[in-house]
Amino acid sequence: MTFGSIHTLLSETGNVTRFIGRFFIEVFKPVYEYKEFFKQCFYIGYKSVPLVVITAFIMGLVITIQSRPTLVEFGAEAWLPKMVSVSLVREIVPVITALICAGKIGSGIGAELGSMKVTEQIDAMEVSGTNPYKYLVVTRVLATTFMIPVLVVMADAISLYGGYLGTNIRGVVSWNLYWNQVFDTLAFSDILPSIAKTFFFGFAIGIIGCYKGYNSSKETEGVGQSANSAVVISSLLVFVLDLVAVQITDLLNLT
Repeated sequence: MTFGSIHTLLSETGNVTRFIGRFFIEVFKPVYEYKEFFKQCFYIGYKSVPLVVITAFIMGLVITIQSRPTLVEFGAEAWLPKMVSVSLVREIVPVITALICAGKIGSGIGAELGSMKVTEQIDAMEVSGTNPYKYLVVTRVLATTFMIPVLVVMADAISLYGGYLGTNIRGVVSWNLYWNQVFDTLAFSDILPSIAKTFFFGFAIGIIGCYKGYNSSKETEGVGQSANSAVVISSLLVFVLDLVAVQITDLLNLT
């Protein structure tokens, strides 16, 4: 890594840190943009439901089908609902859902704010006396922070249903038996950390998408670059945050 790349990395890190610091300052200052916040919740949450539901269902179905042969070799086929439910809820569903949202939502926010930057709409808002940061950034970051956990909870339920169908493709497990095994296996130590970390996933996706779009270069290709870099960086941050969350959860379980 050359000196120039290190300087660029440190400079970008400093700019993102200032951007995040401004968010925490602006989020508590009136006036609050409730209408725009709920509008973004609709677009970020409701508009993402079909994609999340389809992906979650396929995840549950595929993981169950792929896990069966291995458990059959060890004579542990009856453990299939328990193993699938823990793996889906703890790790697979939160991370995959966050990555999907990083691709769909992060790129959308980066492209939207980038196009507003190119067409000087953000500058026009500043001239007119409107706080563009509070109206554009704060509302979108809050919406991603609160809606992605909702999408993950929905995806958990759909993926477990997909697991039920996958279990019955080559076997017969009653509805009551399947869900009894699932809920007997899952504990609060499985569910709460997996949901808690999705708030950080949502915040990272929202803040990176807004940062890239809000600071986009005033050129046509800047919009595409903002959308692309928002997806790449937010996806990477999802993995990093997940690694940190796993380490913290393990330490708490040991104490």
